[in-house]
Amino acid sequence: MKQNNIIQEKSFAFAERIVNLYKYLCEEKKEFVLSKQILRSSTSMSANIEESIGRQSDKDFFTKLTIAHKEA
Repeated sequence: MKQNNIIQEKSFAFAERIVNLYKYLCEEKKEFVLSKQILRSSTSMSANIEESIGRQSDKDFFTKLTIAHKEA
C-alpha cells in the first residue's frame, strides 16, 4: 500500500495550479514567454520530486530533491 506523502501531494497540487495559471496567462493576457518558463520550472519541480520517491539510492534521492529545490 502506498503511503501518503505530503511533499508529493503538495507538489502535484502546485503543478496543477501552475498549469491553470499558464492557461490563463496565455488565453487572457496573451503572455507567452514568462508563462512558459513558469510552467517548465514548476512541472520540473514536481517531476523531480516524483523521481526522488522512486530512487535507487540515497544519493539519487538527494540529487533529485536538490534539483526540485532549485526549480522552486
